[in-house]
Formats: sequence, C-alpha cells, structure tokens
Amino acid sequence: MRIGAHVRQDSDPIGRAEELGAEVLQMFVTDPQEWGKPQPHPLAQQIRDSPIDVVVHSSYRINVASLNNRLRMPSRQAVINQAQAAADLGAFGLVVHGGHLRDDEDAATGYENWRKLFERAADKGGFPVPILIENTAGGDHAMARTLENIERLWEAVGDFDNAGFCLDTCHAWAGGEDLVDIVERVRAITGRIDLLHLNNSRDEFDSARDRHANLTSGHIDPDVLVAVARAADAPVILETPEEGLADDVQYLREALN
Repeated sequence: MRIGAHVRQDSDPIGRAEELGAEVLQMFVTDPQEWGKPQPHPLAQQIRDSPIDVVVHSSYRINVASLNNRLRMPSRQAVINQAQAAADLGAFGLVVHGGHLRDDEDAATGYENWRKLFERAADKGGFPVPILIENTAGGDHAMARTLENIERLWEAVGDFDNAGFCLDTCHAWAGGEDLVDIVERVRAITGRIDLLHLNNSRDEFDSARDRHANLTSGHIDPDVLVAVARAADAPVILETPEEGLADDVQYLREALN
C-alpha cells in the first residue's frame, strides 16, 4: 500500500512529495476552477522518472452528467485534455467527480451522459489513462453521492476498461454512508477501488458538507479511517489541511504497520 497526499505546490510536486515522505502524489494539471487547457509541465521528465507514483485530479468545474450543453460539452473536452496531460506525466489515472443535475432534470439522462463520455472515447481508441470516478458529498441530485447512485452510474459505465473508482471517506461520511463496511459495499457494486482519498470530516455524519479535516481531528473515528485504508488495499491520497498533512502521512503509515 502506497501512502501519499495531494500536493498543492504544483510547480515542484516531486519536491513537495519528498518533503512529506509520500510514496504517491496527487496533483492538478490546470487551474481547478478554470477551463484552461493543460500546458506541458516544465518538470514532466522529473515527474515521469520519479519512483513516486502520480495521479491527477481533474478540475472542479467538470460535470459530464449535466444536461446543459454549455457545461457538458466543455466538460467532456476537459476530461479528454486532462487525461492526456495525466498520461504525459506517467500518471496512473485521472480522478473525476461524479457530477450533478438540476432539480427538475432526469437522472437517467445524466447517467447516460456518463456512458456517452466513455463510448465516444472508445470510438477513438479509449482514454490514455483510467478515469477514476469519485463519490461526492452533497446534493440531492448528485450522480455519485449514495451507493444507490453509484450503482446506477456503474450500470452505465462499469463495462468500459477505462472506468475506475476513487472512494473518498469524507464524502461518503457527509453523504450519509456508514464507513465501517464501506469498502465491501462499494466493491460489491464496482468490483474495485483504484484509489482511496482518506480524509476526516469537519462536519457531522450526513451533513452533505465537503470539508476535510486532518486524520485525528474530525468527526470520524481515526481507527475507522485506518480500517478503511487497510480494507481498501489501494493507493492512499490524503487531502487533509496543509497544516498537519505531513503528520497525517506519518500517522497513517505507523497505524498500518
């Protein structure tokens, strides 16, 4: 099991990962709040050559489920662009949030839009890296908040080779899912967990709030988080607050030994 963190210093991700004692890092390849096309990273060769594994998190504006063409179409293109940028860095995947719909929109169409993303990519040879769909915390019309939502999503995309899954503990907790057996219940649906975002929560159970806390300072029992990490047996990325992030990496490594 490789343990690491989301690296916010994108100008020198390997350097920061080494400071944290990380074996795997997560990074953005473009401003997460914008639509800009990724540019070649000046340290791409160093990132590819490093023994530290890399996964890329997509920009937050992406919503491939949307029924709004002005959002869905640039979202599809952004996934294509960022997946290629991830491949250029030697990353093992691109994390993409499940997305959401508006109050009056049909969820079935949203799941079909996810399928079309993979179908259109398959027609052109497939994505260059796996697309790791991440469960999300809030919204009654989210595509991947509850396990029931995830099951419907997986029915749409689970037969594509490039479809993977990223489990976020804070999101599951905030979405009202018990963490004690979350790994088993997710695997019963997806057959896989490719990446684990291990985060505590600043808010109470089923709050629908996505606010991460350091491993030992939130509302989730740290022992439960450690148990989830052990059961998932997947690369672990900590997205906890920067202050205390290095301590979180060390805490988890010692707890799992």
